[in-house]
Amino acid sequence: MTGFPSLKFYATAPHPCSYLEGQEATTLFVAPDLPITPEHTVKLAESGFRRSGRYIYRPHCNACTACISVRVPVAGFRPKRRHQRTLNKNQDIELTTRTPILDEEHYALYRRYIESRHADGDMYPPSSSQYASFLTAGGDEARFLEARIDGQLIATMLFDQVGTHGLSAIYTFFDPDPALDPRSLGRLMILKLIQLARDFAVPYVYLGYWIRDCQKMAYKTEYRPIEMLINSRWIRAD
Repeated sequence: MTGFPSLKFYATAPHPCSYLEGQEATTLFVAPDLPITPEHTVKLAESGFRRSGRYIYRPHCNACTACISVRVPVAGFRPKRRHQRTLNKNQDIELTTRTPILDEEHYALYRRYIESRHADGDMYPPSSSQYASFLTAGGDEARFLEARIDGQLIATMLFDQVGTHGLSAIYTFFDPDPALDPRSLGRLMILKLIQLARDFAVPYVYLGYWIRDCQKMAYKTEYRPIEMLINSRWIRAD
């Protein structure tokens, strides 16, 4: 692949798309046995790659360009009313960051989340080995952002620090108790990651891929301004 002379890439065989029914997908991976420098990490993020476990990948489908990388330029972000309401409802939450960990507290929360919210997905049924390979297999760049009420863990976001360039949201799991629904915990964790990016003085928060026709991804475009990677250029939408 041009632009990365010291890296090797390989593509999967076509497989059923996880997001668009009836579509086939191909994924391009960075060879996992090669060292990734901080410069590589930034350039890969800017080129639409992201991490899952120990693998760095991006969609590479011949006949489809529906998956669009999106990122929030932190300096320009202004909370909407819905965002401010979410922040106001969660002023009692304590947030901390830490190295990703597999323990009973985190795994129990992850298991309840998958069983309640994603029983129809390819991560069901959950297992501790699946959790470990997905959430704790990153390097020094990986962090957990934890949310607690009176010491009880209610939400965790896995994110990567992409050098001095940005933060990349990888996965969020939270307590599926309907009593907590008014807190909008998924939205809260993104808002707090944007705040954390400001604290770290990095310019971007990467939110992964957005697909226009996938309702599950519609939430990503509520954070404005947003930039979309289209034809190898980041295009800003206010």
